[in-house]
Amino acid sequence: MLASAFARRSNHEEEDRSMFQRLMRTRNDLVITILRLALGVVFFAHGSQKVLGWFGGFGLRGTFGFFTQQMHIPAPLAALAIAAEFLGGIGLVLGFLSRVAAFGIACNMAVAIALVHRHFGLFANWYGNQKGEGIEYHVLALALCLAIMIRGSGALSIDHSASRELAP
Repeated sequence: MLASAFARRSNHEEEDRSMFQRLMRTRNDLVITILRLALGVVFFAHGSQKVLGWFGGFGLRGTFGFFTQQMHIPAPLAALAIAAEFLGGIGLVLGFLSRVAAFGIACNMAVAIALVHRHFGLFANWYGNQKGEGIEYHVLALALCLAIMIRGSGALSIDHSASRELAP
């Protein structure tokens, strides 16, 4: 019976390790690296506005207040949205858990389209003629996220280094 319990535990540990290996696995692909870095820099900047108040942002308190009080987003979801942009941006720049980071950002973009930007059409408000921004930026971000979720971090990433170390 004890041997059976150890065998089950060992199988679960192997499954967990295998899942983590699949999450980190990526190729030494420079094209996906360029996509990852571009998305990471943009979302680190947006996340820094929300968390740190950099680049003209309102900081954590102001952003959280806007999300919860003005947009009526539940506090846990507001916190996840802010974390997805800030931590996701950092993760993408470093190439660490990039699939997870891209998924979080993709969720943000999908919600932004559904709740706000779909009402303003496709195009950004370049000339100030619309009441808001269209969905083109969000669609591009979703496409980049999808590519990263499928292909991983690419070259020059922690994921690539770790996947080589974790390989059986």
